[in-house]
This record gives sequence, structure tokens and C-alpha cells, in this order.
Amino acid sequence: MPEQKLAEPSDRPTLKVLRPEASVATTSSDPIGALAADPPLVPGDELFGELAAHSQRLESASPQEILAWAVAQYAPRFTMATAFGPEGMCLIHMFAEVAPQTPIFNLETGYQFKETLALREQVRERYGITIEYKYPEQTVEEYEAANGGPVYKTDTNRCCFDRKIKVLHKAAHGMHAWSSAIRRDQSPDRAEHPIVGWDKKFQLVKISPLANWTKKEVWGFIAKNNIPYNPLHDQGYPSVGCWPCTRSIALGEDERAGRWSGSAKTECGLHSSD
Repeated sequence: MPEQKLAEPSDRPTLKVLRPEASVATTSSDPIGALAADPPLVPGDELFGELAAHSQRLESASPQEILAWAVAQYAPRFTMATAFGPEGMCLIHMFAEVAPQTPIFNLETGYQFKETLALREQVRERYGITIEYKYPEQTVEEYEAANGGPVYKTDTNRCCFDRKIKVLHKAAHGMHAWSSAIRRDQSPDRAEHPIVGWDKKFQLVKISPLANWTKKEVWGFIAKNNIPYNPLHDQGYPSVGCWPCTRSIALGEDERAGRWSGSAKTECGLHSSD
């Protein structure tokens, strides 16, 4: 992997304590996420205070300890979304050891690289875990035909919303919590994510066990445990998304510079604060 300088723990920005909002980021009046669970998990001052306290306590915990806590707290209404990135592969390895019964899914947009999709079978062979594909309502062919061509060429935000955000809303219906594989040093949007917090967009508790890890720690864990990973990472793709909106990067570029290159867009919307 090309070496890129990332923020060490002492260089990271101070994490701000953000007060969550209980508003639902959807146009539907139907309950979503944890609000649709039985029993429902209802956001409010008491819950936000509990999550903040848990997050602060878990700041010094290992990712495995965080996952074990999350499983004890929220299973069986606890899930994980993965794009099979290096961080996600680390978490899948940890789930296999801590709680292999945890449901894990992938948002299959129809635009993923074949190298990405191949990891699903490798995960099944290595860990005995089947990652479930979650699909948009329309196939790529139907979607492009209905919109006069590829939407990613004209409106990347809408494409991500239709083929990722809406799909995650459905996948998270009735869950209490979900795990993400984000790191704080990946982008400004991710820099202030707590270990445990309320995800107002999806109305779920969001748990980020790798928030404090660096890229070096991720790849060290992969090497130590011989974890399978996307071969595109060895070809200049540190961050891999859908193939139309992902390029390889040059030495010295930010690790997410290859995503939606040439535009101001840096996130698909799953982890952004808006």
C-alpha cells in the first residue's frame, strides 16, 4: 500500500460534543429505524445522555470490546453495513470472533467493482458468514432507462440517495443500532463522530468501533490476521466505492481523493452530518 501521512492520535482535532437532534431525515411519515422496532427506541434527552456517557467510557476501549458491548446492549436488533473496505473487513473479522450471528449487509447498488463483490464469497469461505445484499427498487438497467441515462453523470447526490440512502433506510427498519467502519481521520465529516451516538438520518444508535484507529493500524491488523481485502487497494485505490465515481489516486493525495473526483462531493451521505 502507498504510504500516506495520516493524523496520529495527538494530531487529531478535538472531538466536539454535539447535541443530537431527534428529527427524521425522510419525507415519509412512517416510523423508521429504531422507531419502527418492537419495542421502539425513542430518541430524547435521556437516551442522548446515556449514549454520550457510553461513548465517553468506550473512548479507550478496543474495537473488540466496543463490539462486545454493542452486541450485549442491542442484539438481536444490531446490524452492520459493509462496503468490504479494509476497515469493514477488520470488523467482519472481529464479528466472526465476538458475535458471528450478527446480521451484516452490503448495499448492492449495481455499480460496485467485481473485485468488491468477490469479497462476499471470500468472507463466506473464511468466516462462515453470509453478507446479505440489499438492493434498490430498480435494477441499473431499469433505473437508467427511467431517467434517460446514468444518473451518476448528472446528479451524483440523487444517485447515492436512490441507490444507497433509501436502501439503508429499509435495511435498518426495526433495528436499534448499526455499526459503521468509519475512522475519524478519514474526512472532516467523520472527524467528530463519537464512538456511540444517535444517527438522526436513520434514527438508530450508531456505533463506530474503529473511530480512533489510523490507516496504519487497520492495515497492520489485516496483515497480522491475514484478512482478505480488495485487490484494488494494491492498485492505487485506497477508498473504493461505485466504479463510475471512483478513480485511483496519485502518491500524496488524500485517501478519499479518488471518490467523486472533480467535484466538491466527498461522502455518499451514509456518514455525513447533513
